[in-house]
Amino acid sequence: MAEKSLQEQHIPVMRDRVIEMFAPALNVANPLLIDGTLGLAGHTESLLKEFPSLKIIGIDRDPIAIERAKQRLGELASRVEFVNETYDQIEKVLAGRKVNAVLLDLGVSSIQLDETNRGFSYSHDAPLDMRMNANDSLTAADILNSYDVKDLTYILGTYGEEKFAKRIAQELVKRRSNKAWTTTFELVELIKDVIPAPARRTGGNPAKRTFQALRIAVNNELQILEKAIPQAMAALMVGGRILVLSYHSLEDRIVKNAFKEQSSVIDALPGLPILLSKKKAPFELVNRKAEQACDAEIVSNPRSTSVRLRVAQRVEVAA
Repeated sequence: MAEKSLQEQHIPVMRDRVIEMFAPALNVANPLLIDGTLGLAGHTESLLKEFPSLKIIGIDRDPIAIERAKQRLGELASRVEFVNETYDQIEKVLAGRKVNAVLLDLGVSSIQLDETNRGFSYSHDAPLDMRMNANDSLTAADILNSYDVKDLTYILGTYGEEKFAKRIAQELVKRRSNKAWTTTFELVELIKDVIPAPARRTGGNPAKRTFQALRIAVNNELQILEKAIPQAMAALMVGGRILVLSYHSLEDRIVKNAFKEQSSVIDALPGLPILLSKKKAPFELVNRKAEQACDAEIVSNPRSTSVRLRVAQRVEVAA
């Protein structure tokens, strides 16, 4: 059987809706877009084909992803400025430039899931790594073998929303006194042992929440997102749009709150009950509620199952 092309291996989530949402911002002369999470460049490829004059700044913390993206894009890569950085460095990367659009497709990318030796998947035995950039120092094994019960409980409970977090943390610390944690299947086996049978039978693989929590902690994902959103919004010119695809409630909550904060109308000065003036906020919400993938897409592209799409647009604000 012939090996699948990168285009066949990686189908961008909600591709058509992303193009549709960006159209008002990109149907201008010489538009510029930041793809802050380039990955395998699925969205970037689609946008470059749809908007012939578009140029893109493609940011990714994973140098392997950047090389694979260049391979996928071929001649289209000439319209992309590739940057090996985390996307909370948007301000530094732009160096004063303004853009028409920002795309953030959050979470783990296809290349990281598909390369099983990187330890992101609980379905394959691999070293407990989970680094999106192999040059970073902290690994999942480091966390499991050095953090105490309190810190492990916080990570699993907060980032994984795992209700058995303390029980798992206690067992992790207990067992590592005999042998250090090294592989994903060792961790999966512990989780199966610790979580009660009735809870294991609902909500998918019981290891999913722990693996999500460790990945977020290793890669500092939520802190990066919190720093990046204000920078991304500040970089937009009037009429520009920011579109974020998130895949769990922690990410979506950060995006929702950041958008809401900059799109609220201020009716009065703080501390004064009397309405003095209406000050228009710098952004408006393009979709009031997060959008989800349709059933047909979920069937054809299972990675779209949990996606939430939010869009905000910069508007003209009177001085």
